[in-house]
Amino acid sequence: MASPSKAGAALAALREELSGDVFAPGDPGYDDARTVFNSMIDRRPAVIAQCVDEDDVVRTVRFARDLDLPVAVRGGGHSVAGQALGDGAVVADLRHMRAVAVDPAARTVRVAGGATMSDLDRACRPFGLATTGGRASTTGVGGFVLGGGTGWLDRAFGLAVDNLRGVDLVTADGTPAHADADEHPELFWALHGGGGNFGVATSLTLALHDLPDFSIALLLYLPEFGPEATRTYRDVITNGPDEASGGVIYVTGPPAEFVPPRLVGTLLCVTLLTYAGSETDLRKLAEPLLALPHEAAVVGAMPYVDVQCMLDDPPGMRNYWSAEYLTGVPDDFVDVYCARGESVPVPTGTMHALFPQGGAIAAGPHDTPVPYRDAPWVVHPFGLWEDPADDERCIAWVRDVRADARPWSTGDVYLNFIGDEGTDRVVAGLGAENARRLAEVKRRYDPGNVFRFNHNVRPA
Repeated sequence: MASPSKAGAALAALREELSGDVFAPGDPGYDDARTVFNSMIDRRPAVIAQCVDEDDVVRTVRFARDLDLPVAVRGGGHSVAGQALGDGAVVADLRHMRAVAVDPAARTVRVAGGATMSDLDRACRPFGLATTGGRASTTGVGGFVLGGGTGWLDRAFGLAVDNLRGVDLVTADGTPAHADADEHPELFWALHGGGGNFGVATSLTLALHDLPDFSIALLLYLPEFGPEATRTYRDVITNGPDEASGGVIYVTGPPAEFVPPRLVGTLLCVTLLTYAGSETDLRKLAEPLLALPHEAAVVGAMPYVDVQCMLDDPPGMRNYWSAEYLTGVPDDFVDVYCARGESVPVPTGTMHALFPQGGAIAAGPHDTPVPYRDAPWVVHPFGLWEDPADDERCIAWVRDVRADARPWSTGDVYLNFIGDEGTDRVVAGLGAENARRLAEVKRRYDPGNVFRFNHNVRPA
């Protein structure tokens, strides 16, 4: 740790040299700058540097290195684990770095490190192009992609990381680097699921796909029809094309236009069938779901960018998430899943989600640190609430979902879906052999574990 006089002089120099703003404890704006999506996260960084370009990131990382301080990286700030912050750390805050440049001829997009899904999706829409994004428009692209990346388009286009073509980043010694299949190939491999362990990603280049049409069928069922709706949705996906995705979600009815007023604040089972194609084809797929008794339905073409906003959650809520990847969804699992769905804490924003995999996910590359690729389904309890008095019951409910699912669990996990669940779960999210290989890459590019506020890979 540097002496107070050295630290003070270095901070003054950083304030002078950085194009963006710099916040330290006690500064006006510091508390706002350290607020993240999950209000359960309350950490006090030593310095928050709001970078506006790669040069600012270089200055920030070198400042931290000179003072022997660790670095946290903030993109969207959406991580349930609070990876954007660290007590006593230097935060490289990328929120002002949100440029998105589409190359329709090359069918690629270059995304700055602080861009969100909304920035990415809306830039691509005029060209009729898209790539796999998350299920919320406020999610940061960088952390989402480097952690693997699953969303409504993954069965059609693969995981987000399958579409990664290159990364510009600043490594732990403050050096800019570019990683792709030819340059720093081992580092590029590590970035396919290894998360933020290896540097600050200042830009990512992603492959794009044609998406001229997108359609959805959103149906609301009373909980007693949940088991039949879940089995029907399972069969539609199992027998349907890779363009079909979505999920089954138990949730408190929100005050939304598509929810009848009498159902707002009550428990519902929702099936969302998304389709990367026309409304006509979607309606054929959705016929078995529409034939079941339902309370409301939204069926038709809808821009993908608008669907991406449907599950956006308000900031400032308390969050606790987890996941189990499944060997399948047989009827006995459906019974257990739906029984637990009927105990979702109500009224809160908590969601009990069952998402399909398969398709291009399973067909994608198997040599990257993405061990959950072959699991056909994932159950994702998403605890979201406002009152701290609900902490105990909401967290216990999420853990109960995991316990329910263990007889069908593959043991793998997508790390972006979970908080801090210990070293064993990090290894489960990377694969044991991959974890060892990642530790060697970490030793080369970050031997001092400067980037440690993530699902951490320690240097070998």
